[in-house]
Amino acid sequence: NYSSKVELASSFNKISKNKLNKKITPKLIEKNLYTSKIPDPEILIRTGGKKRLSNFLLWQISYSEIFFIRKLWPDFKSNDLKKIIKEYRKIKRNFGGN
Repeated sequence: NYSSKVELASSFNKISKNKLNKKITPKLIEKNLYTSKIPDPEILIRTGGKKRLSNFLLWQISYSEIFFIRKLWPDFKSNDLKKIIKEYRKIKRNFGGN
């Protein structure tokens, strides 16, 4: 029952409860996310042929490379992961820059 929207609302509520007069910044929001001690993912793999994010880690995947594949999760094998990693290595990542 994870919801990225609920996670963000929770972060904002923590900030407003604990930091009444502090300016809200991206770093402050990140510090209050469920994943605050975990690095953001570099790759997101969406199985099942769906081309949507489904309210999943919306803040954390802002610079992730997203791969959509038709296979269902139970059919996803290590060879599929190797192919994705090979493709990922070809990508020039600029994190929002040019």
